[in-house]
Amino acid sequence: MTPMRLRLAFASLCLGGALCGGGALPAFADGLAGPYLAGRVASINSDYKAASDYFTRAIQSDPANPSLMESAVIAWIGIGNFDQAIPIAQAMSATGHKSRLADLAVLAGLVKSGDFAATQAALDQGRNAGPLVDGLLHAWTKVGAGQMADASADFDKVSAERGLAPFALYHKALALALVGDFEGADAIFAGQQSGPIRATRRSIIAHAQILSQLERNADAIRLLDQTLGKDPQDTVIASLRADLEAGKSVPFTAVASPVDGIAEVFLAIGSALSEEVDQTDHSAPIDSLMYARAAAYLRPDLTEAVLLAANILVRQEQNDLAIEAYDLVPQESPEHIIAALGRADALIAAGRNDAAIEALQQLAKSEPDQIEVWAGLGDTLRRNDRFDEGITAYDHAVGLIKGPAKGYWALYYARAICLERAKQWEKAEADFRMALKLSPDQPDVLNYLGYSYLEKNQNLDEALSMIERAARARPDSGAISDSLAWAYYRLGRYPEAEKEIERAIQLMPVDPVLNDHLGDIYWAVGRKLEADFQWRRALSFKPATEEEAKRIRRKIEVGLDAVLQEEGAKPLAVTNDGG
Repeated sequence: MTPMRLRLAFASLCLGGALCGGGALPAFADGLAGPYLAGRVASINSDYKAASDYFTRAIQSDPANPSLMESAVIAWIGIGNFDQAIPIAQAMSATGHKSRLADLAVLAGLVKSGDFAATQAALDQGRNAGPLVDGLLHAWTKVGAGQMADASADFDKVSAERGLAPFALYHKALALALVGDFEGADAIFAGQQSGPIRATRRSIIAHAQILSQLERNADAIRLLDQTLGKDPQDTVIASLRADLEAGKSVPFTAVASPVDGIAEVFLAIGSALSEEVDQTDHSAPIDSLMYARAAAYLRPDLTEAVLLAANILVRQEQNDLAIEAYDLVPQESPEHIIAALGRADALIAAGRNDAAIEALQQLAKSEPDQIEVWAGLGDTLRRNDRFDEGITAYDHAVGLIKGPAKGYWALYYARAICLERAKQWEKAEADFRMALKLSPDQPDVLNYLGYSYLEKNQNLDEALSMIERAARARPDSGAISDSLAWAYYRLGRYPEAEKEIERAIQLMPVDPVLNDHLGDIYWAVGRKLEADFQWRRALSFKPATEEEAKRIRRKIEVGLDAVLQEEGAKPLAVTNDGG
């Protein structure tokens, strides 16, 4: 995780009137109110395409309004279209309105043109894209101007800021390597200045390339093995390691120009800001997207930036834009499989399940030796209740496992779910057991297998033990609390079941299964009117199948005891320790 200072450095970044309420509101001249209000709504929904259209039309009616300009800049950058954003950002200067985001667009345009003198001048005149960005931009533009000594001093100035040394020194190392000072770059990576640099995939690759340029392939291999393992699944790392083992002199390609270096700055900041937001929050930070788009604008082959932008767009539920971003990753790119899998996820999020499955099936044909492709296809088929096809996909994936299988517990778990749903219990049980062998304390597996035993009325004591372990690992899981309550119920320990199911229902109050279970347990402890109420609630939450709904309706009609008798099940009974 990046230092908190990095987050604070951008806390004051205003993201435009349409998105954070800032800026002067426009006077509603004829023809302005409609586009402006529509643009506001589009912005709130992160609909960058619609917002770019509406705000651009609104500017035509009020061309000097800075709020409209800033909102349009945000929307155009959100799409990834800097050619449209830059002229609007430049026009904002005449209004006297300051906007860091508009400055980001202008500065990115100057960097893209290779005019480093103009970029330096713009920075000196007050344009800024954030405190940390500006310091590194100053340094990289001096690299571009051939002023390496001044650039080093600027990098050092940023590194003197509390908590920022690893970040600034990483860029200094890249700059030194770019101009051929591989010894100096290695010294920084080795931690000889202010401690070691944070190890990331990109920094490890850069350092390995630098070591190879110093004719130290053995050290580069050792670096890869110590940080990424001897059998990396990453195709780029695997190819790099193979070249090193073959004794090749691997070229330094991490950055090929100062423009690439600045793209690295934008990517790193966009990634850091995205990481520091709760990943369960679907309203991903807009500033992360802006920096990701800027990085990709400066360096279109920087697939990490494209993938970051696409991921943020998915979180913002802009699935069509995400699909367009994933499509920018060429098939020859080492990351094209990641992009293809991400694209399938975006199709699913957009409700285009059949298109996602078709795309994954085509990918499996073109990449038949990739475990993650078959696993992704299996996952998608499973989520669409196509369990037999899912089993076949998972079979392909499992068949490709080489060496220790410890990291593949989830693959066996997913196949087990398909097998269980396809009514192939013996095979499913074997896969559940294998998943637990590979990851003994995995709460999802413990809960699923334990609950399956409960439903089959088998191995009840072992089922309870499994679910208790899962509950200790995830005490706030409503689903696992429900399983634990159901285990107590199956064992006739109704008071314990009652206490646990009431805790579960607080965690998941509108789940039909939990409310059905709550009704059964209330019936078992004599709270029959409340049981009837909970069964009716369960029906209102739409059970997954008609068979489940039919059984609930029957319990409402005749009671749980009669239903159990009709089904030939044992009647409710209390064990000695059940109270």
